[in-house]
Amino acid sequence: MPLENLNWRRSTHSGPNGGECVELASFTTAHWRKSTRSGENGGNCVQLAGMAGAVVAVRDSKDPDGPVLLLTAAAFRAAIANISASST
Repeated sequence: MPLENLNWRRSTHSGPNGGECVELASFTTAHWRKSTRSGENGGNCVQLAGMAGAVVAVRDSKDPDGPVLLLTAAAFRAAIANISASST
């Protein structure tokens, strides 16, 4: 999955030596939208953002600063197909 086009920053908990550090991707520039399959209940929504390199970012609307799941477009389509098949 190509991640080089994401905005990366070094964690504030990383050491100053430049060796062992943790980098975090920023999704502040992502254009998040509510999934068309999310209900009209106001809170329980899945949000999606198209990213560079055919990557789909998925997050819980109740926790916009929480974890983000990154999937290739093909993996996202497969996940939706599996969810649709299991709900029938």
